[in-house]
Amino acid sequence: MTDWAIPHPRWLSLHARIRRITGRHDAEDLLQAAVQRFLERGQEGVRNPDAYLVRSARNLAVDQARRERHGAVAPYEGDDVGSVPCPSPQPDAVLMARQRLQRLREGCAQLDARTREIFLLHRLEGLSYRDIALRLEISVSAVEKHVSKAIGFLTEWVMD
Repeated sequence: MTDWAIPHPRWLSLHARIRRITGRHDAEDLLQAAVQRFLERGQEGVRNPDAYLVRSARNLAVDQARRERHGAVAPYEGDDVGSVPCPSPQPDAVLMARQRLQRLREGCAQLDARTREIFLLHRLEGLSYRDIALRLEISVSAVEKHVSKAIGFLTEWVMD
């Protein structure tokens, strides 16, 4: 590689900065990995190596925290890979859900325009009854009645 090296006091200073910024106990490992990346990448275009190392170590810490949060994926060591359950729904469940959704769409088309609009504002756009009432210049009670009417109708429509 190169003859580049960090003097001990500078190393300690970088280590302290990285530990303070990341709050991680493995700050020295992060610094070492950052230095390795720096040396492998080359020094061309880097005006401030200390800042580059600190930023690189911080990025490594963020990546490590993400991996720790989501958990590592361990390889399956069993003989029968086919016995590992698939987290995806079964094809028949997907088909039934699609059919219910299509039935729900058909039911929404049967609602009167005002009730459909209010129902979709509440369920799809996530607006509160109060926000819908303000937007459409009607009472909150009217919004409640329209949503209740839509839910009652659609429940029966989908169940038939």
